[in-house]
Amino acid sequence: MWFRSRGAEALFAGILGSVSLMVATSAAPPTQTDEPFRNQLHAAMMKMDDNMSMPAMGSVDADFVSMMVPHHQGAIEMARIQLRYSHNSQLIRICEEIIVEQQQEIEVMRRAIGQQP
Repeated sequence: MWFRSRGAEALFAGILGSVSLMVATSAAPPTQTDEPFRNQLHAAMMKMDDNMSMPAMGSVDADFVSMMVPHHQGAIEMARIQLRYSHNSQLIRICEEIIVEQQQEIEVMRRAIGQQP
């Protein structure tokens, strides 16, 4: 599970980078159809960023998990947003995989530091 997810993590990072670049560099103003998508995606990214700004807990492991859990939850939320708007069967499948794999990784990380999932 953990070792398989690295590929998904890299894939997600690529997708996130592409989406971020697309959102940031789009010359055309958002259409009425993609404006809700962009707004929801931006809100999810801002929430993820805020939740990753945790004070140090005094343990590199706990600090890592405290930042990675919101990162993974942000990925889950972004994938769910994409699922609401996408018509691309490949991206739909990838988003479904992201949701499952990120949830599993959150559980594994929490258990690794003795937290209940």
